[in-house]
Amino acid sequence: MFNELIRAFFLVPPEVQLLDITGPAHLFYEANTYGSNIEIYYLSIDQKTEVVSSAGLSMGKLQPFNRFELTQNDILFVPGLESNLLFAQDFIKNKQSFFTWLRNQASQKAKICAVCTGAYLLAFAGLLDEKNCTTHWKYFDDFQKRFPKAKLLSNRLLVHHNTIYSSAGVSSGIDLALYILEEIYGTVFAAKIAKEVVIYLRRTESDPQLSMFLQYRNHIETRIHQVQESLIQNISKKQHIEVLAEDVHMSPRNLTRLFKKTTGISIGSYVQKLRVELALKLLSEGAKVNTVATACGLKSSNQLRSLLKKHSSELHSIP
Repeated sequence: MFNELIRAFFLVPPEVQLLDITGPAHLFYEANTYGSNIEIYYLSIDQKTEVVSSAGLSMGKLQPFNRFELTQNDILFVPGLESNLLFAQDFIKNKQSFFTWLRNQASQKAKICAVCTGAYLLAFAGLLDEKNCTTHWKYFDDFQKRFPKAKLLSNRLLVHHNTIYSSAGVSSGIDLALYILEEIYGTVFAAKIAKEVVIYLRRTESDPQLSMFLQYRNHIETRIHQVQESLIQNISKKQHIEVLAEDVHMSPRNLTRLFKKTTGISIGSYVQKLRVELALKLLSEGAKVNTVATACGLKSSNQLRSLLKKHSSELHSIP
């Protein structure tokens, strides 16, 4: 299905937290079964070919990290590990060659993804200086003291800053993997992977109060995701329910019913909310009212004013 080769690398440090690595790795494995072209590699942080996880399970056939040079088509997951290592000066001192390598890969625009306390390893390498990030809530205070240049964000499942990604901990690595897959292959594909492993697609890179373009997406109904994508991508055009329904092989009546049941909102209300947010964004950027109306699929500036007035009570909650 997808021809472009993507390489996914998973660092396996000593005393690695199992779910931090096995969760994301399994999603990339599932992605291959759905037609992606992903090569998966497991790396050691030193020259060892086998390490023991924090749960006591051994993981072998690892390759040294410095055997590879990453590109912008590559992804590196850095999972969390036991705090006794992160707080051990000798451990950090002995990993300087890895931190240098990590900086070099970031400079090549590879996607660097920290799961849980894996953010510490990125921070030790200087990759989180002046960047938004997050980590496990238990380590917020320590992390802020150690890395005052990092812009640590709380109450966030995952954070994306340029090519650097971080997630809150343990199962959030799965959300991060889905987020990456969605960036590369689209919402419909990511929803299929989420459904395959029976988890919800939680698109929460933003604050808890999400942009309208991300709201109402916490479901795994592929057909509704496809309709939502069509509505978003063609917001400047009038879209007919008959055409939307035909695209997902449903009757208009069934689509209307399923959309409301899945998202909790009607198609018409969803489109209006999309238009309101887009309009506010364009107006804040200095666009002319007539231009904004056209971009939002409205016939006139009066229609735009009426729409904004109708939703004025909601505007405080729209970014």
